[in-house]
Amino acid sequence: MKLTPTLLLTTGLIFSASLLNAASYTLENNAISRTLSTDSGHLITTSIRNKKAGTTLTPTACAEFALRISQGTDKVGTDVILTSADFDVVKPLTSNSNELKIRLHNTKYGITVDADYTLKPNQSVLRKRLTITSEKPICLERIDVEALSFPDAYQPYKIKQINARGGWRPGLGQPLFTTKSATFWGIEFPAAVNFVNGEKLRCGYLQGKMLAPSKPYSSYQSVVGVSDDPEFISDAFYDYINTIRIRPLRLQRQYNSWFDYGKNINKTQFINSVNKVNQELCLKRGVSPLSAYVIDDGWQASWQTPQMQKDWSKGVWPVNNRFDQDFASSNAAVKAAKSTRGLWLSPGCNFNAKPAVPHMRKHHMGALGEYMSLADTPYMDMLEKRMVELTQSGTTYFKLDGLFGHLYIREFDIHGVSRNMPTMPQLGLDGFSPSDKRLNDHKYDELKTYYLTAGTERLIKIFHQMAATNPDVYIVISNGAYLSPWWLMSIDTCWMINAGDAASGSDRTGELVYRDGVYHEIYAKENTHFPMNSLFNHEPKKRSSKETKQQFRSYLYMNMSRGTGFVELYLRTFKLQDYDWDVLAEGLLWVEDVFPTFSRSRMHGGNPRKKQVYGYTAWNKSRGYISIHNPADKPQTYTITLDRKFGLLPGTQSYFLSSPMDASLAGLKPKYNFGDTISLTLQPREVRILNFDSDKKHDWSKLKALQTRTKADYKPAP
Repeated sequence: MKLTPTLLLTTGLIFSASLLNAASYTLENNAISRTLSTDSGHLITTSIRNKKAGTTLTPTACAEFALRISQGTDKVGTDVILTSADFDVVKPLTSNSNELKIRLHNTKYGITVDADYTLKPNQSVLRKRLTITSEKPICLERIDVEALSFPDAYQPYKIKQINARGGWRPGLGQPLFTTKSATFWGIEFPAAVNFVNGEKLRCGYLQGKMLAPSKPYSSYQSVVGVSDDPEFISDAFYDYINTIRIRPLRLQRQYNSWFDYGKNINKTQFINSVNKVNQELCLKRGVSPLSAYVIDDGWQASWQTPQMQKDWSKGVWPVNNRFDQDFASSNAAVKAAKSTRGLWLSPGCNFNAKPAVPHMRKHHMGALGEYMSLADTPYMDMLEKRMVELTQSGTTYFKLDGLFGHLYIREFDIHGVSRNMPTMPQLGLDGFSPSDKRLNDHKYDELKTYYLTAGTERLIKIFHQMAATNPDVYIVISNGAYLSPWWLMSIDTCWMINAGDAASGSDRTGELVYRDGVYHEIYAKENTHFPMNSLFNHEPKKRSSKETKQQFRSYLYMNMSRGTGFVELYLRTFKLQDYDWDVLAEGLLWVEDVFPTFSRSRMHGGNPRKKQVYGYTAWNKSRGYISIHNPADKPQTYTITLDRKFGLLPGTQSYFLSSPMDASLAGLKPKYNFGDTISLTLQPREVRILNFDSDKKHDWSKLKALQTRTKADYKPAP
């Protein structure tokens, strides 16, 4: 199409240009605009306008993008960094109503770059992609899709622990902000390395792969988005994340077999638990059918059989003889419970799958040390095939445990075990194991990140193949994962990292303080940006009946109030009494009711580990809830202001107050307005649950009926 000086498109998007040889171009909608110039013969961004906040970003310097190329990651001294200033503008390419694409060329290195900017109507984010074509083989070590400088550029998450041993906080795939102009920046790829250095803002990732001559390579997309107020830039970022999820946020309530049977589970035991849980929760107490019943570690065949050692032609992860090879009887049981079946699996062959690794090593399938490589290996090819098969055969949920390692140990492909894996022998890694403690040194971070990038890319390919088989599959990445919100473009939930499976503590208060202390560390101390609604926290747990109903109730409601849509029940199914099932049903009914608010769940208050009052809250336009916990052994007064800072959305002016626990309403009014302050004194170890509705006081009679049940009410299920 021919570009005219100013063209107003019917889609509501404005595209401005002078003529085909224009010096200035603007992509624009009602939220954001970006103006680029080719005045100097090179492409640069001259301004970005945040229309929501009425602010303008004018770069103090603009590299526009940066490519670090070399003859290979192992070829010391051959690397060079090219920016937009090293490329001449060839021409703007034909554009449609949503994008601007400009072709650039570097004659010295024979590299062409197509810079593609896209902005859809009625969206608050503008995307950018680079497509790179080289006339000769080059290694693309790092690509910064965005490379600009702003006075208010800010990096919220600054920890970098890409450790083989100890702490695990890689800091990959975290967003960048501007603190006065209210914008967020990032790459739509979990293993991105985004950072701010002074005023320099860089959004990119380490690739380390050779580009074949004349074969285009397209980068992951960068995003710049806007908020109406710098104070609420995190809210705007989470709203954006909610729009790019591979599947909409949903409430996944399920039973997991591990606490009942551990690794010795069989199909009869599993069926018995399915029937028991369904009877007690769904048939007797009116809980909606669970999303899934999950067979944890223990369904896979022994890797030490002669057949598996010699013949891999039938693939990996076979079913053992304690289950039907096609899980037929297990599938029938979950179908009768109006549910589906889930499975545990370890992509890296961790935990009880580790005996396979030595045999795979003998067959050159991509073994590292104790675990398998997650990058490009024959094993990962077979894993993809097997996971698609399991999805086709009715597995609707996958708990993927032990990705890049586990809580204490991670492994990295530092010796090029995987195909096309970048290597850096110049680092002197002879004698290093893949989990060597010496790898904790930051000088090895680049090589380790090459592996995390490659492994992440390979996993994402598998996840999308599974989704193509069943669009509704639910995928959790657990031990050995890392927290990046851009994982949610491929999976549903991620492990909270750096926390034990079992919440340590001598009682329920101690368990809450342990787990909620990790939440506080992740969000308040480390400033991690990952939706709380998609965090896997290994709870709730119920192992016995050695506590009162109120003790269990307080723990359970506080647990559910964290606002995660992933609720996995860890139960000793046949050790629970009727009153335990009553409380469990209460919690599940409550979380089902308030789930529509979870897209904006967050933590409030102080540090649980310091015995300060804290809690969780979530709101949509018409309702919300607040949980509050006093973990101390003394009364404490706590004050809340019902405003936007606390999570309320502007617009609704008044709310009716209610609670499934009557004691939570002590000393409070029946109705509150936006902007009101609530002050209340909590007794030692007290938990309060407060629900707010804009139309009328909520009816919790179904839940309260469970609280007052007697032995006469415990009748067999129909």
